[in-house]
Amino acid sequence: MDTRQLQTLIAVADTGSFASAARLVNLTASAVSQQIQSLEADVGVSLFDRNKRPPQMNAHGEELVRAARSVMQTIGETRMNISGSRTAGMLKIGAIRTVSMRLVPLALADMAAFYTDLSFDLTVGMSQTLTADVAAGRLDAALVAEHVGVPAGLSWTPVLSEPLVLVAPSHATGQTELSLLKNLPFIRYETDVPLAKQIATELSRLGVSPREIAVANTMPSVVGMVQAGLGCAIIPQIAFLDATPASLYCIQFRNGAITRRIGLVQRQVSARAEVLSELRRMLLQRTARIGFGATEIALVGNGSDTNA
Repeated sequence: MDTRQLQTLIAVADTGSFASAARLVNLTASAVSQQIQSLEADVGVSLFDRNKRPPQMNAHGEELVRAARSVMQTIGETRMNISGSRTAGMLKIGAIRTVSMRLVPLALADMAAFYTDLSFDLTVGMSQTLTADVAAGRLDAALVAEHVGVPAGLSWTPVLSEPLVLVAPSHATGQTELSLLKNLPFIRYETDVPLAKQIATELSRLGVSPREIAVANTMPSVVGMVQAGLGCAIIPQIAFLDATPASLYCIQFRNGAITRRIGLVQRQVSARAEVLSELRRMLLQRTARIGFGATEIALVGNGSDTNA
């Protein structure tokens, strides 16, 4: 087997079909099929179930894909070490949506000024998927939420800790936390991520069952619904940094005691270690500059009932 065959196998695994993989590796579909057949002859087993259409990778194929990713990652990092290009080329970064809209772009702008030969590829997704992409070598690092399982060989280091806040339309200004949750319809963040589960858990602990009026699977949509006057919602503070302060009434949820932590997950051994260390430093600097307090986003008191 050779690296071209391994790259083709990885492309098939990532795209789900020979035809899509062909476009990714700039080959014809028949050339992809020939490479896979040659690879199967080399290892002595079939890697796909060809009774299905399109052919589906079997357990042997999945095992070889894991090995192929490791081999290609080692080769890529070795090339960077030898060529001295560890601080040049394309840095592939992942980020969850709430930090991809402002924090990460600001940090990447700082990086671009510092590393003039570096370019960036930003992937926005969910924490679990992004972590898997780092483990598989598809990403150099990713900003993900805490409480996501970190596979062996990866490390997670914190970048920011932010409070959850309760936001409501501006006409609700002055109401307490319990009043907002009892009197206003609730907009629920619905997606399979730690944050959504955290919000549901805290509402349960509070003993409140707000009347739901809408669900949304992105934070910008949740904030937009609140601004439109549809109801209230619980969100991480960074999610509305760019909202017009006058359009929202915001109080710290549970007196600011409920926080979410975001951190950088990366491989423990990586040729990009120097660049990623600098990226984390710049993310920390930007987090400090943005601030998570009243000066930046006009947070209004804590608004909690004394018996809550």
